[in-house]
Amino acid sequence: MSKGKINFDEQIERRNTNSLKYDFAVHRGKPEDILPLWVADMDFKVAQPILDAIIKRTEHGIFGYSEVQEEYFEAVKNWMKKRHDWTVERRWLVKTPGVVFALAMAVKAFTKPGDGVMIQQPVYYPFSEVIEDNDRKIVDNTLVLGADGVYRMDLEDFEKKAIENQVKLYFLCNPHNPVGRVFHREELEQLGEICLRHHILVVSDEIHQDFVYNGKHQVFANLSEELSNITITCTAPSKTFNVAGLQVSNIFIPNGELRGKFKKQVAAAGYSQLNTLGLTACEAAYRYGEAWHDELMEYLKGNLAYVREYLKENLPGIKLIEPEGTYLIWLDFRELLLTEEERENLIVKKAGLWLDSGAIFGAAGEGFERINIACPRATLTLALDKLKNALKSL
Repeated sequence: MSKGKINFDEQIERRNTNSLKYDFAVHRGKPEDILPLWVADMDFKVAQPILDAIIKRTEHGIFGYSEVQEEYFEAVKNWMKKRHDWTVERRWLVKTPGVVFALAMAVKAFTKPGDGVMIQQPVYYPFSEVIEDNDRKIVDNTLVLGADGVYRMDLEDFEKKAIENQVKLYFLCNPHNPVGRVFHREELEQLGEICLRHHILVVSDEIHQDFVYNGKHQVFANLSEELSNITITCTAPSKTFNVAGLQVSNIFIPNGELRGKFKKQVAAAGYSQLNTLGLTACEAAYRYGEAWHDELMEYLKGNLAYVREYLKENLPGIKLIEPEGTYLIWLDFRELLLTEEERENLIVKKAGLWLDSGAIFGAAGEGFERINIACPRATLTLALDKLKNALKSL
């Protein structure tokens, strides 16, 4: 439960706010009264300094085309240095309306139709979508789930498939969505050596970098100057501060040639200035949001501990894949021996829950479910109780 100054236990009504999470169940084939724990936004009100900055900006009353001044970059730069020990330069920065948009721009900038792009399933499903929608080929270096419940990279398979498919571009997801791994420096260095050896560019999605439960997040581009030179690092305040709807991401590309190709694709897409209020929120978040985020992390750790104990005591047939990062937990339902259809029926119709089926993250995700725990404890309790009661019918 909330112990700090911020009341994360407050239950805020999100229905009838055009919330994708709460207001579009029927549109997406779900019952109207379903309890959603799927899409990755939080049910918490944003930090007060962000609200204050937005209110001040709206009071001006004019919302013309906007750009940012040096203060914006300084706020982002200081956050990256303090929280991740990474020194970024202003010339590296390309702002986009989202990380998925940046992934698509990278596909267009650095590959051609028919080329293979490496991913590691089960992984955030838009990775696959931006590859296939742009007529490129998915090359899957499937993560391996060990007997210890930890997912690891199969680097021998990575290199083999990279050679066989002449892979030129790789999407790294770290911290990993949905399996929750935070890859260690040694793993990333070995991965980097392969990418350098075979001239593979790395698009590193680090949007969940501020959600690590133990230790520190390792920025891939910060491993070495060589790796920095082949990496497009995707960051955003959207997950960290719950401002996804304001559509601002900060993409860092140290290599000037790569940056030029990337910016050309952004221009070709017809995009220029970002959302005015998004820029305002981003600067305020990185400048003044640290205390809020620190309290949030403590609350999420409490939610995770609560889920861990609840499953052990009430739902022993469902296994938690222990997350090292993100607020999205990966649950293993395979011991229940249900088909995809049977599990969907259990979760949606009997439990009245809207989760993300593991199958949408790739074949390796079948039998799993992704749950968003960034919600008040009472919401989480209600969801788990619903699941427990539904399982009684099996």
